[in-house]
Amino acid sequence: MRALLLQHTEETGQAFAEEALSAIWEQTQGQPWLVNALAWEICFEGRDEPDYSDSITHEDVIAAREALILRHDTHLDQLTDKLQEDRVRRVVEPILAGRELSYSSSEDKKYIRDLGLVAQDAPLRIANPIYSEVIPRVLTDTVQDELSIEQSTYINDQGGLDMSRLIGDFQQFFRENSEIWVNRFSYSEAGCQLLLQAFLQRVIKGGGSIEREYGLGKMRTDLLIRWPAGDDTENFVVECKLRHKGLEAAIAEGLKQTARYMDKCGATGGHLVIFDCSADRSREEKIFRRNAARTGAPITIWGM
Repeated sequence: MRALLLQHTEETGQAFAEEALSAIWEQTQGQPWLVNALAWEICFEGRDEPDYSDSITHEDVIAAREALILRHDTHLDQLTDKLQEDRVRRVVEPILAGRELSYSSSEDKKYIRDLGLVAQDAPLRIANPIYSEVIPRVLTDTVQDELSIEQSTYINDQGGLDMSRLIGDFQQFFRENSEIWVNRFSYSEAGCQLLLQAFLQRVIKGGGSIEREYGLGKMRTDLLIRWPAGDDTENFVVECKLRHKGLEAAIAEGLKQTARYMDKCGATGGHLVIFDCSADRSREEKIFRRNAARTGAPITIWGM
C-alpha cells in the first residue's frame, strides 16, 4: 500500500503525512479496491484542477472515507446485497450482536472469508473499519428514515453534543418501542444494538462520526463517537453489553471494558448500555441510570 501511494508522490510531488498513510491502512486493512477508491477520492475526486501543493492529512482520509461510504459505489453495494443471504447472516449477525457463533458451518465461514467481508485470520471479525461502518448503516437505513428525532435537539450552546440527553431519550424510546422496532431488522438477533446505532446515526450523521468495534462472543459492541465542537473534538465511548449473568457482575465487567476503551481513545465521557432481554424480569428492574464512582472521565450506566 505504501509503495502504491508513494508513486503518487513521485509523480506529483504531493506528500502523504505519515498519519494519513497509517489511517488509510487502518481503514482499509489493505483491501485493494478500498485502497484505490479511498486514494482516488482523496487526490482527484471532485477536482477539475488538482492542487498538489498541500500534503494529504489524516483529516483528508476521514473525509474521503465518509464520502466513499455515502456514495454507495458498486463494490460496496455488492457487498451489502450479500448481507441478505442466509449463509452470510449466520456469520455476521452474531458478530454484530457480540454473541457466540452457534449456527454457522465451516462452509459459511469459508464463503464469507472468500467474499472478503470478514478477516482471513482469527478471531472472526469484520474485515476492516469501512465495512464495519457500511454494514450497520445498510441494515438500519430504513429505520433511520422513520425516526422522528432532530440533531439540533442534542447540540448545546457551545456546539457540543449532549450525550446524556441523547442516551436518555433513547432509553425512553427503547422502553416504549423496542418490541415493535427490534423485530423489524432482518438481523433481529442484533436488533437491540442496531436500534441504538440507528438512533445515534440519525443524530450524528452530517456532524460527527461513529467508529465501531464488535466482539464476537464477548457480549458487547464498542462505539466511539467523535463530535467537532469549535476547535476541539469531543470523544464519547458507548459500550453496548448484553446481560447474560447477574446485573452487578455485568456492570463490573462492562465498566472495566468501557474504561479500557476510553483510555485507548482519550474519551471525554463514557456510557455503558446494558440490554436485558430476559422475559422473567420486569421493565422496572431492567431500566435504570447510575453514575459510576471513578476518577477521571465520567461513565454513566444505563439499563434497558
